[in-house]
Amino acid sequence: MAVANDGALYISDGYGNSRVHKFSPDGKHLFSWGEPGTDPGQFSLPHNICVDREGYLYVADRESHRVQVFDPKGRFETQWNNLFRPCGLFIDQRDPAGERAYVGELGPGLPVSKGIPHLGARVGIYTLDNRLLARLGDPLPGTEPEQFLAPHCVAVDSSGAVYVGEVSWMEHGRHLTPPREVRSFRKLVRVAQ
Repeated sequence: MAVANDGALYISDGYGNSRVHKFSPDGKHLFSWGEPGTDPGQFSLPHNICVDREGYLYVADRESHRVQVFDPKGRFETQWNNLFRPCGLFIDQRDPAGERAYVGELGPGLPVSKGIPHLGARVGIYTLDNRLLARLGDPLPGTEPEQFLAPHCVAVDSSGAVYVGEVSWMEHGRHLTPPREVRSFRKLVRVAQ
């Protein structure tokens, strides 16, 4: 769910319905859009969503490997490509240099993709015009301090610390012998230079 500055509520309905719903601040359903597919305005699993200062909605369309951007009326504006199963999505509106989008990407889930570097398991930081500023994480998934397994949600606090929640049990821990819990939450802080 995302809340716009005007109080409008957006809800992603991704598991099985492939839609986004918009509600008024008092909870009245205004409209919905989307259907299964990979064309603009269609979804292959709309996951996390967020709204920028201008009221544009960003939808992490996980299984289409993209983020789609819509105006407040649900009209498709653009999409960001070159992502790997984006799940987590957060827009930091407080950055004095301009709003920044944080995109958490799951790692490879299929055996054919395992062991191939630069396929997800990272957090990307972007400008709202889709310019990559930085990527957090190692080229390969893992449990070392610089690695991620499956970033699923992202948030940033007022000091700029980045919080990353991972679905590490599903993606990794349950497959270990013996199965065991692995790190599923992390706080990353800026280091003064």
